[in-house]
Amino acid sequence: MIFSGKTALVTGGSRGIGRAVVRRLTAGGARVVFGFKERADELDGAVAVRADQEDLGTVDALLEAVGDRLDILVNNAAINPPTALADITGEEFDRVMTVNVKYPLLLMRRGAARMPDNGRIINISTLNTAIPAPGLALYCASKAALEQVTKVAARELGDRGITANVVSPGATDTDMFRDTNPPGAAEQTAAFTALRRLGRPEDIANVVALLASPDGQWITGQNIRATGGLIL
Repeated sequence: MIFSGKTALVTGGSRGIGRAVVRRLTAGGARVVFGFKERADELDGAVAVRADQEDLGTVDALLEAVGDRLDILVNNAAINPPTALADITGEEFDRVMTVNVKYPLLLMRRGAARMPDNGRIINISTLNTAIPAPGLALYCASKAALEQVTKVAARELGDRGITANVVSPGATDTDMFRDTNPPGAAEQTAAFTALRRLGRPEDIANVVALLASPDGQWITGQNIRATGGLIL
């Protein structure tokens, strides 16, 4: 029960990596509030709050559910609409940046004010900031921005013992991965990993748990690439 007495907030906690993170933190004894957009199954020890990240006003609902103290913040929710450069519109740019950068930044700013010393901020990015692919300009740009914001947060909050880190998953078997890749991509990608398989959401959740735990107190301002040794 390493997280006993802690309160955590996880965005995008209804499925995929976010759901695995919620399960991992609650299993460790944390009280977890998680945001969702479309659906949310009940999870023991967790409070689900509907929060569409296209609407910055929904930050209030999440923080109200958290209460006065927030120990662990995990910004996981993101969108990835594959769009060629020639087809990017101003509206689509604003939508992706709002969900993937502005909303997490607002949660970091307001969440840090509720954090005691030695709190934890963990932002989920992607290996695609290092290995970009066609059609992912907005996704890569937004996640790269989030990575830089995290590094600055580590500097600004370090005197309070608050750590801020990024976890960048490689190919992970989630709905987003399968929805944005062609048939057969899962098997082909798995062959390029050192461990010869796709990542599982639980693999990423374990890295998040390490950073959120007391064992992660000396790790800050880092980008942990949890890829299973993926080499492309």
